[in-house]
Amino acid sequence: MRTVGIVVEYNPLHNGHLYHIQQSRKITEADAVVAVMSGHFLQRGEPALADKWARAEMALRAGCDLVLELPVAYSAQPAQWFAHGAVAILEATGVVDALCFGSESGDLATLDRIAARLATEPDALRRRLAELLKEGRPYPTAYAEAVRELLAAEGDEAGAGFGLDQPNHTLGLHYLLALRRLGSRIVPASIRREKSEYGQTSITDGAIASATALRKLVADAGGALDGLAPYVPPSTLDILRREAAAGRAPLTWEHFARPLFHQLHALSPAALSAFAEVTEGLEHRIRASLRGLPDWRIEALLDALKTKRYTRTKLQRTLLRILLGHGKAELSPERLAAGVTYIRVLGFTDAGQALLRRMKRDAAVPVVHSAAAGSWPYLDLDARAGAVYAAAFPVPDPDAAWRDYTHPPLRL
Repeated sequence: MRTVGIVVEYNPLHNGHLYHIQQSRKITEADAVVAVMSGHFLQRGEPALADKWARAEMALRAGCDLVLELPVAYSAQPAQWFAHGAVAILEATGVVDALCFGSESGDLATLDRIAARLATEPDALRRRLAELLKEGRPYPTAYAEAVRELLAAEGDEAGAGFGLDQPNHTLGLHYLLALRRLGSRIVPASIRREKSEYGQTSITDGAIASATALRKLVADAGGALDGLAPYVPPSTLDILRREAAAGRAPLTWEHFARPLFHQLHALSPAALSAFAEVTEGLEHRIRASLRGLPDWRIEALLDALKTKRYTRTKLQRTLLRILLGHGKAELSPERLAAGVTYIRVLGFTDAGQALLRRMKRDAAVPVVHSAAAGSWPYLDLDARAGAVYAAAFPVPDPDAAWRDYTHPPLRL
């Protein structure tokens, strides 16, 4: 059984994602699709619109065969560690043959050539990156500029002009770097993103819109979901309606305002500095920004904190690590680089079950179906994150705080 892996968030799963699943299967001639999916909290430091089990069901109903969880230790990270964690999981399964990702151009050859040059992280790149960061550039901007300058200096004008400041190109590059650094046998493929850009807030097509634009559509409608109908598969809309009726969706950052503000007011600057992502004295800026806020909304706090150096995404990740209690040591580069020590299953089809049988023999790490299966540090973080997420449900459900221990994988 030939298998393609994809890395997803599905916040929510829309028609563009459906196209990605279908094309990934087609261009790699795969019999099955394995999705590594972020759990309750996502790469830009945001909570998911609906919980990970609902989104895993969206994935299965859209054509994925096996859904595996990307631990929150990796899911709410910059591109380097997000990609490393996801690729490490696909590699550890022992059953994935290809990885297909979307990009702005679909130009795999140029991306792979750049990845080959950067896989050992040249000293010149590290030095220039450090200089740009010292000047106050945000990391993604500084990294893209340092790579551009390196490639231009070496005469690779095509690589230098490739546009690594575009988010899907950046993420694609880091997928390719992770494959090389892990010595993976997985073969990469890429498809061009069509009709909507990553993070685009406006809707310019009758059937395709970015997840960002769809979340804005829901927010502008006061949480009403009917406006999503042209842009998502019917199964996605049915699942979201069910979750909303049960009081579990749609969630936004503002549902977490009270516990987060409690943490920010209760902890000293020294205590705040111990959390992951709190760097360069950011703890003092956070404490100072609490005074004079017009109200206790996360949006107001982000507006007060944002600077040229501290992007919204960086600040959201910082606030998320404080909310979840993630310390620097837990998420150190050394711990993250070590990769995954288990694989968590969220859902599967009949074809996915056949893959799971193969994984029992071929996987490099244990395959687990719940947090009750044993104690792994990053699985424990996921269980704690699940409890925090459940506590924000519009309709209280104490049992939901324990779903990581009690909820079996979904089978379709």
